[in-house]
Amino acid sequence: MGSESWSEISRGLVDVAMGRKPATLVIKGGRWVCVQSGEIIEATDIAIMGERIAYVGPDASHTIGPETKIIEAQGRHIVPGLLDGHVHIESGMLTVTEFVRAVLPHGTTGMFVDPHEIANVFGLRGVRMMVDEAAIQPIHVWVQMPSCVPSAPGLETPGAEIGPAEVAEAMNWPGIIGLGEMMNFPGVFLSDVKMHDEMAKTRAAKKVIGGHYASPDLGLPFHGYVAGGPEDDHEGTRLEDAVARVRQGMKAMLRYGSGWLDVAAQIKAVTELGLDPRHFILVTDDIHSGTLVQEGHMDRVVRHTIEQGVSPITAIQMATLNTAEHFGVARDVGQIAPGRFADILLVSDLPNLVIDMVFARGDLAVENDELLIDLPEFEYPPEIKSSVHVGRTLSREDFVLPSSREGEVEVNVIGVVENQAPTKHVKLKLQAEDGQLSVDMGRDLAKVALVERHRGTGEVRVALVQGFGFDVPCAVGSTVAHDSHHMIVVGTDESDMALAANELARVGGGQIVIREGEILALVELPIAGLMSDEHAEIVAEKAEKILEGFRQCGCMLNNANMQLSLLALVVIPDLRISDKGLVDVNRFEIIPIIEGET
Repeated sequence: MGSESWSEISRGLVDVAMGRKPATLVIKGGRWVCVQSGEIIEATDIAIMGERIAYVGPDASHTIGPETKIIEAQGRHIVPGLLDGHVHIESGMLTVTEFVRAVLPHGTTGMFVDPHEIANVFGLRGVRMMVDEAAIQPIHVWVQMPSCVPSAPGLETPGAEIGPAEVAEAMNWPGIIGLGEMMNFPGVFLSDVKMHDEMAKTRAAKKVIGGHYASPDLGLPFHGYVAGGPEDDHEGTRLEDAVARVRQGMKAMLRYGSGWLDVAAQIKAVTELGLDPRHFILVTDDIHSGTLVQEGHMDRVVRHTIEQGVSPITAIQMATLNTAEHFGVARDVGQIAPGRFADILLVSDLPNLVIDMVFARGDLAVENDELLIDLPEFEYPPEIKSSVHVGRTLSREDFVLPSSREGEVEVNVIGVVENQAPTKHVKLKLQAEDGQLSVDMGRDLAKVALVERHRGTGEVRVALVQGFGFDVPCAVGSTVAHDSHHMIVVGTDESDMALAANELARVGGGQIVIREGEILALVELPIAGLMSDEHAEIVAEKAEKILEGFRQCGCMLNNANMQLSLLALVVIPDLRISDKGLVDVNRFEIIPIIEGET
């Protein structure tokens, strides 16, 4: 049907609805979860012509012909396919195709993806490849053009840059749905010309401007940010964050990914304060391949939201119609109604969202968790698989943290906050000996190093981090290090840190765990140092070994490798590390490790 005009499609839908032409598929006798009216309607039939719905009503017998396929719903709920309103596919360490393989059995039939991870490595070219791969999927994958590469100019150096000219070009591409999260929130409320030009290009294209206000300050900076144009925000972690965003005309995106669990606190705006739920959207943001394969995707988020006291139909609205209307695609997805794509779930247990069948674009794609359709092949060119350029072999000396003073010093430390993206700014007293600072496992103090990997400079920045719980000599490393995606290494032993960095460089990127000189786990991510070229199940298995490796080193954090990947995210308070040094995100400046040093 791809070559047909809309006039041909609509006339065909009318002919099926009127009984003049047989449907290709009829689902009989279901309980229609009608998100557009907020009802559950008993004894409903659905007639489908090709990819789209032609008729929804009490009796579709007039649409059945000799070749019509009939599915008996047997009283199961008929639910719209789920939509993820904000997700970074690269954070799952999977290609677009493999991400689809992982999420389709969980009822996801549409995603709004922001590929700013690959944009930080390969710029506009990387985004184009993601757009091209998205276009051939059996589900809907819309792409948001990354807005902030670098995310914080002057505080980090990515592998590429994107500006207003690139944004303007991308807005003309099919498949681009809007501007990715505007994470340089200081640039917005300080009226930075580049940031406002990018938003202006998006507004001129009549597309959605994504938001990212990561500060807890809901005073004038927040009001200035909203005035600049962002239309949604997923960075809220508190009840007051959700309330403020909705009151100011934004959509509050409540995220429940692998590491950031922000639904419970914010959904109270609906369950306790009575705010209109139609302005809330459920998203995952960053979700690990292991979480996808073992726990689920948007079905997991919806279940969790129902557990917080939200009615099933309202929770489903937040993952379907609300999302579709926000992005301007409700005429195609987000509800079961004539003219929309036949993205439909047959659900045998609504509160627990037990999905028996998934229909995508009118095809039965999944039955009892088994994928029934073929996925496309998409080949990334060789140069995209060669992006980790350290420039030299690193040694333990590269991970020494020097001190110009001896004795007790006050140090600035990155404090990890479990299950949240923000970090804490911790100040500790530490003994400097022999011209250097050492780790202190008794106080859960480890080293964190950022290894420059885009230009091959060989530069290594070392700081301190607290919160991983490592209690043995060890190191963990990752080339998934939001947002500039240099290599990040955390450890309690300098030799292990060097080994981790050199091994990641050798395999072209990935995540690794070293304990006392032994490699416990490794997942190779050769595509831009961010994504695997293997199947989702294999990546999930390797990623689970990474998490087990963390545990063998004493770390009990939930999805610790996701926490690791955010230590360089210089747009979320309080402290981060970049290739420029230790970044105080609240003050937007580089600060010393040791107080008083320059």
